[in-house]
Amino acid sequence: MGDLTGKVAVITGAGRGLGREEAIQFAKQGARVVINDIDRPEAVEAAQSAVEEIKGFGGEAMVVLGDCADSGDAENLMKSTLDAYGDLNIMVNNAGFCRDKTIFGMSDDEFDSVVRVHLRGHFVNMRNATAYWRDKAKTGVEVYGRLISTSSEAAIYGSAGQPNYASAKAGIIAMTMGAAQLLTKYGITCNVIMPRALTDMTASGQTAEMFQPPADGGFHAFDPANVAPLVGYLCSPEAAKISGEVLVVWGNSVQVLKRPTLGDSFINPKGNKKWELEDLHTSLAAHYDENYVPVWGGFSVPPG
Repeated sequence: MGDLTGKVAVITGAGRGLGREEAIQFAKQGARVVINDIDRPEAVEAAQSAVEEIKGFGGEAMVVLGDCADSGDAENLMKSTLDAYGDLNIMVNNAGFCRDKTIFGMSDDEFDSVVRVHLRGHFVNMRNATAYWRDKAKTGVEVYGRLISTSSEAAIYGSAGQPNYASAKAGIIAMTMGAAQLLTKYGITCNVIMPRALTDMTASGQTAEMFQPPADGGFHAFDPANVAPLVGYLCSPEAAKISGEVLVVWGNSVQVLKRPTLGDSFINPKGNKKWELEDLHTSLAAHYDENYVPVWGGFSVPPG
């Protein structure tokens, strides 16, 4: 089950946290693993440590350093992977970081830098991987391709203190769903995970206490290792028909996120005409009556 022998997996942000656990999972399933992380001393040390851990149990792995959102670095990641292993079968976009503030006080740089790493970081590597798979498929060669994107429940909850992060994570879902539609004819799958886990991004701030291991030494629901098996499964031969899905994963739970649906519909009572304000009010006021709760009675998903 889940045999990935001979397959090649690239994971961004794989020196620590979720990415590291995913890299180890792939290696244990037989894949050759490329660990990508930023070229900074602490990240380099973590990435090399992950490689050594994988080699320690007989796996095969290497490090390619670079900024996941930089086009040149992303191209080098792709080239280095193909030069070393001759193929690419699995692309997991995982790298990210947070700079949290409310919309009132967030600077341009705080917004742009987070969106850049999360959303653009997904885009450039997704573009490279999917173009490689499409071009290969057009030659008549059977392609084994698996794309995993990392979003967050912040995309559906809104996350008022993370307008940068939540926006990027929502964009990741949209981009991955589009890729899934394009690539299904080649037998390539594209899925999104929404993990809940103790990582560098959740280890501080308001969420820090919630994500810590239980004091009694019991099952740590937010251990990032709990997320890795789902990623390994989605990239396995057994999951070949699962594509275009968004899955919330943590602890011992996997939940399938349903697509949004249209609710009540209102038609201009005067027929095929442009709406007048009075008619809009007449039509909508009964819907938004005294029982309606602003914000939480609408599209926003209530926390908890």
